[in-house]
Amino acid sequence: HDMAREYKVLSVLHENFPYAPRALHFCGDQEIIGAPFFIMDRKVGVVIRTTLPENFEKMANGPQLISAQLINVLAEFHQVGYSSLGLDDLGKPEGFLQRQVKGWKNRWDKAKHEDLPAVEKIYNWLNENIPETKNYSIIHNDYKLDNVMYNANDPGKLIAVFDWDMCTLGDPLCDLGSLLSYWCTTSDPVFFQKAASMPIDDRFYSRVQLVQQYAEMTGFDVSNIRFYHVLGLYRLIGIAAQIYIRFLRGQTQDKRFAIFGDMINLVSEYG
Repeated sequence: HDMAREYKVLSVLHENFPYAPRALHFCGDQEIIGAPFFIMDRKVGVVIRTTLPENFEKMANGPQLISAQLINVLAEFHQVGYSSLGLDDLGKPEGFLQRQVKGWKNRWDKAKHEDLPAVEKIYNWLNENIPETKNYSIIHNDYKLDNVMYNANDPGKLIAVFDWDMCTLGDPLCDLGSLLSYWCTTSDPVFFQKAASMPIDDRFYSRVQLVQQYAEMTGFDVSNIRFYHVLGLYRLIGIAAQIYIRFLRGQTQDKRFAIFGDMINLVSEYG
């Protein structure tokens, strides 16, 4: 977790994007609490994980409002001009997709517990179908429902976006594809629903609705969204592999990770 990088972003991003908490002070002295840290504005609200807050659950349109606000804020974020904030050196947008595909391939190769033809097939497809990036923007790199906060009494009011340490410059559709890979609906395979980090409810937007609303708000061409969705799933496979190999080596004792091997197989077949 790169605290200095996150501080750099949050110390200025709030000026043009009110959902970014304002970072107030960075301290790189590890002797104080054992690691670098920064202080930021406190936000008060609710973070939605696997269950809806009771008051949101009772609202017939609660999940719909949550969905709409989540995708609207992402679209707004991708319109932020990073140059005016002095963030031109945050990343190298040119060649971003190629580096992402190659990077996750390398992470998979280093962490895989066995050879899986389905994973290789996904990589080959991605490598052969990298689209031309038509727009560059600042991207969050882990935008999903449990990384944002809502007003505790209003599911249509998003208060803050958190977890900015992987923020960079690149293709904004990667954020959308990543969101789609985390998104889960009642029509998804059972194994995917069991691993979901969000509530499963028919009242939430479908993936198609998320994409359509994003396209309407940004004007971006989303005709290649399948690539970005598959890249998001490939990324999840890589993350799961890194966690699972640590479990197999005894580097973590968390028994929740015991099923990650099966999850990798299932997601790769699904992808």
